[in-house]
Amino acid sequence: MTQQGVRWTADQVLALAPDAASRKAGSKLGAAGPWSGAGSSDEGTVWGQCKGSGSKPYQTVIDIADAAGPAYKCSCPSRKFPCKHALGLLLLWAGGEGAVPPGPAPDWAEQWTAGRRQRAQEKRTADAAGSAAGSGDPEAARRRAERRAVRITAGATELEQRMVDLLRGGLAGAEQAGYGLWEETAARMVDAQAPGLASRVRELGAIPSSGPGWPVRLLEECALIHLLDQGWLRRERLPDGLASTVRSRIGLPSSADGPPVRDRWLVLAQYDTSDTRLTTRRIWLHGTDSRRTALLLSYGAAGRAPELALPVGLELEAEVSSYPGTGQLRAALGEQFAPPAPSATRPPGVTTQEAAARYGEALRDDPWLDSVPVTLDGVIPAPDGDSWQLADAVGDSALPLAPAARSRPGLWRLVALSGGAPVKVFGECGHRGFTPLTAWPEGAGEAVQLC
Repeated sequence: MTQQGVRWTADQVLALAPDAASRKAGSKLGAAGPWSGAGSSDEGTVWGQCKGSGSKPYQTVIDIADAAGPAYKCSCPSRKFPCKHALGLLLLWAGGEGAVPPGPAPDWAEQWTAGRRQRAQEKRTADAAGSAAGSGDPEAARRRAERRAVRITAGATELEQRMVDLLRGGLAGAEQAGYGLWEETAARMVDAQAPGLASRVRELGAIPSSGPGWPVRLLEECALIHLLDQGWLRRERLPDGLASTVRSRIGLPSSADGPPVRDRWLVLAQYDTSDTRLTTRRIWLHGTDSRRTALLLSYGAAGRAPELALPVGLELEAEVSSYPGTGQLRAALGEQFAPPAPSATRPPGVTTQEAAARYGEALRDDPWLDSVPVTLDGVIPAPDGDSWQLADAVGDSALPLAPAARSRPGLWRLVALSGGAPVKVFGECGHRGFTPLTAWPEGAGEAVQLC
């Protein structure tokens, strides 16, 4: 790579693993023993041959300079990306130049790298041509949008009636009806081309009998769906920014049409959420010059990791364009001007009280917002009865941890990193509490991923 002397850390490499089993298996291959012919190039390619169970070693090659994160090719039969051999080779490369020295790439590695970069360039050209062609018939696009709006309006009206029936019959009826009623309603929203409403209805169906206080949570979620329905049905009366937010929450597609912002973007966190249909990867970025926070979303079919991968702690100089909507942080990654590289940069932090106020302010622009990204400065993880909280080292304010965060191994990594001393923590602050995603020790030290 052009930054041949700059190496990733082991944590940054292991953050790419698709699951815990791959992380464990890849760690075992991070030593020189099973590898032969390993090397790297100034263009950002790493390669090597790993001894396996067969007579021929597995050929592994990685393109580290890819704008969307590392790309992998291995001759092993694994269907995971990256496989354990790719993880092991990256760990070997991260350990130092001696194990993976610079040099010319073998033919098999050079052919794959050149081929995929050529295909990527062709795809970018085709996408640009497709965008130009797609904008050539605005009248047809307008008619399609009108037909979809009519279907969404019918779906929102039907959903309003179903919630009225639920409330008139009493919330106890939701517990007796079971999940089938909600799945059928969600399917109706899919038919109405309102996937955002369908997703919220599925979440609604999981609330009854979910533990103490479920009727309150059900009523809260019904109120938010009602607000979204009414926002859609009266969208012409809303300010442009809020109307864009409603369309986004309904599930209408949009493009990142905001002006591109070139900056040095620090990767704050990366984590995946999955359901039976889709794996969603969320990557939080912080602009070191613009001080902006941006969210990149990448998707993969169920059981497959999304393609975009940016390990925590790396920094990339790139352009980022925002999506429409008041208070929306989602953005698209544009042109990249240098490969991702490790950075000592840390985002500025706030107190726990300021974090809670920031979430409250964000709700004015987007009432359906579950949380906002926040960096807490100088907090100490501390037990709070049967729960945990992050308390300001100076002052008497604290934020409770979100229920889901209390059962994650990352909580104990955070506690161990702190050792009773203040730490800087990045995470998501919302009505359920604070979910820590990344932490930095006081003074010098690398980012520690918690999710």
